[in-house]
Amino acid sequence: MREVELWRRLTAHLGDGYARSWAEMTQLEALGSRTVLEALEAGVPAKDVWRAAWEALELPARER
Repeated sequence: MREVELWRRLTAHLGDGYARSWAEMTQLEALGSRTVLEALEAGVPAKDVWRAAWEALELPARER
């Protein structure tokens, strides 16, 4: 997964105004208590970041 797809999915689920804020503020345990942005900056693959976000947002399996 490319980073652009990660952002597309986050925006689709959280909306344009909230996706970026959520990604900056929400620490995800699955990412070592890092935020989405921190994980991406640390080199965590976008696919792994999406899986952590998917889990945290409790999205349906079809969205994985």
